[in-house]
Amino acid sequence: MDEKEFDRFADEYVNLHKQNIKISGESPEFFAEYKIQDVLALAQSQGFSPQRIMDFGSGIGTSVPYFKRLFPDASLFCLDVSEKSLAVGRSRFNDAATFHAFDGKAIPFEDNSFDLIFAACVFHHIPAGEHLSLLKEWHRLLKPNGIAVIFEHNPLNPLTVHAVNTCPFDENAVLLKGDEVKNYFSTLGFSEVGLCYRLFFPGFLAKLRPLEKYLKKCPLGAQYFVHATKRPE
Repeated sequence: MDEKEFDRFADEYVNLHKQNIKISGESPEFFAEYKIQDVLALAQSQGFSPQRIMDFGSGIGTSVPYFKRLFPDASLFCLDVSEKSLAVGRSRFNDAATFHAFDGKAIPFEDNSFDLIFAACVFHHIPAGEHLSLLKEWHRLLKPNGIAVIFEHNPLNPLTVHAVNTCPFDENAVLLKGDEVKNYFSTLGFSEVGLCYRLFFPGFLAKLRPLEKYLKKCPLGAQYFVHATKRPE
């Protein structure tokens, strides 16, 4: 993970993101909030109430207000390689989360530290050769029965590919297919691995979004998430 790459965009990230997703008819807040709503629905479906949550690759803290609203009793830890992004996050949400730097390899927390680890469109910025080693760290950090959730852009969706290819902070991105992420979790011994496709309808068709619950297996959504559970030891 390249610290300097994200330091360059920390101050202007919100405006760049807003311009890049204009074609969707939605705001950056929409994309941040729906992810945490999905995580909440997943947790509730499993009778799971996480008390310690890590936002891996949290950047400037875009997800923080939604985690605090939807998981009000949880302690939130934001982790990133970009010191500048973390500084922006602290200035925005210092009372809502703690912000931690790491070197892109070893995550500075003890084993079994978290109930939930979450990443929002982070892994496409990380070289493929580092994915498994980082997810091994996730496995180490999760408590038994803890949940891992990765959201990513879907390379099978042409509008998503266009958005990524024209986004300044995605210039070095390499998109991952959902099955690739599933295979990572399976390889590392996680259980209950699931893949769900999301965002089939742009803003002007928002009234059709209730139909998405029937399209979760259709690999054409703009984004997807993969979730997995750490087996009890």
